[in-house]
Order: sequence, then C-alpha cells, then structure tokens
Amino acid sequence: MVVLMLVAVVVAVLPLFFILLDLTLKGAGSLSLDFFTKTPAPAGETGGGVAHAIVGTLIMVGTAGLIGLPIGVAAGIYCAEYPANRLTWVTRFVADVLNGTPSIVVGVFAWAWIVAKQKHFSALAGSVALAMLMMPMVMRTTEEMIKLVPNSLREAALALGYPRWRTSLSVVARTALPGILTGSLLAIARIAGETAPLLFTALGSQYLTTDLNEPMAALPLIVFTYATGPYEEWHQFAWAAALVLILVVLILSLGARLAIGRNRSNG
Repeated sequence: MVVLMLVAVVVAVLPLFFILLDLTLKGAGSLSLDFFTKTPAPAGETGGGVAHAIVGTLIMVGTAGLIGLPIGVAAGIYCAEYPANRLTWVTRFVADVLNGTPSIVVGVFAWAWIVAKQKHFSALAGSVALAMLMMPMVMRTTEEMIKLVPNSLREAALALGYPRWRTSLSVVARTALPGILTGSLLAIARIAGETAPLLFTALGSQYLTTDLNEPMAALPLIVFTYATGPYEEWHQFAWAAALVLILVVLILSLGARLAIGRNRSNG
C-alpha cells in the first residue's frame, strides 16, 4: 500500500517537473538583463524585452488584490461569524459557483459590463475580472481559518465588553491572520497566470504604460501572443516569459505552504 502511495506521489509530481525542465531548457537561454528591463523591439528585429508585460502584470494583479482581497476577507469573516444567516448560505453558494466558473466566462462578463460600456479595452477591466476570480477563493479560505479560532477567545472578548463586530475584527481576524494571508497568496498565485479574462479586457499592448484606463500588457498575454507569432525570436521570448511566470507562481505557492507550516508549528 505504501509503495502504491509513493508511486502515486511520484506520478503527481512528474508533470510539474517535466514542465519546469522543458521551460528551463527552451526559455532560460533568452533570459537576460534586457529581457527584464527593455520593451519589445519592432516586429522582425532582434533584441528587446518584456518589461512592459512585467509592469502590467504587477499593476493588474496588484489592483485586483486591492479590489478582491478586502471583499473576500470581509465576506469570509461574515460567513464564519454568522453561519446560520440566510445571507451566509447565499454567499457560500455564489462563491462555490464562482470557484467553478471558467475564467473565460468571467472575462466575457467583464467585457460586457465594463469594456462594452466604456467602448475600449482597459487594464481596469482586466483587474476587475481577476478580482472576481480571486474573491471566492479568499472568502472560502478566510471562512475556514476563522472557524478554527477557539470560541473561548470570542467569549473572553465579549465578556470584557467588546461588541461583536470589534471582537470579530480585533480578536478573531487577528488570530486567523496567518491563514488568511496564506489564502490570499494562493489566490494571487492563481490569478497571476490567467490569460482568458485578459484577452477580453486588457487586450495587451506593445508599449509600457501605467494607465489603468488603457490597454495593458501582461506576461500571460505575451506568452499567448508570442507563441502564436510568426517569428522564431518571439517563440523564444514566449518560452522565457512562460518560465518567469511559472517561477513567480511557484514562489508564491511555496511561500503560502511555508506560511501554513509555520502557522501549524506555532499553533
């Protein structure tokens, strides 16, 4: 039985190993200082980099975090503290549906409600779409972390005269903060590699911009555009961008796992 379990673990890990190996072999050669600091060269010419996509990814993921994290955390705290409320049941149901919704559907929704009304693509629309994908994961993680807080802490705070809302925010949420941060990191890691929502919202750009009201590049969009382009150098850049993207996601995921392990050891 143990042997079968070990075989299953190895089989589960092998795809990630081969993905990393393939990306390293095909993309590591294109990594350089120019790759991280320069914007793309004109089509057909050599050189350039993807600085515009790195900046765009940071801006859109950061904006999505500013939108989605407070909403997700607040909803998770509410659902954990008021489990018998009808609104709690509705919120959980909506979060579970959103968790199972394909990201391309979220992209189409953001296009219909933001891009179509503004009549132009924008990084803000992309950030809203990414925030919609982030919120249910943050909400459910926060709810589960809040449930792990002992009721004795709540009772002690209430006995000291704290109102319910202050107890939830100052005592319960602070106790569960490491777990909430871990869930937030995992949510950020998930949205960092999303491509489909950005195709319908941010669209992409060949220029470095920080204007949220304009189209903006992102690493997933660069991978898609360059991989389907006609030039061999574009293909090399696509491999390199994919390698950078998966390393970012891997680092965020490892950070979240380390935070989980530290939280358990302290507990």
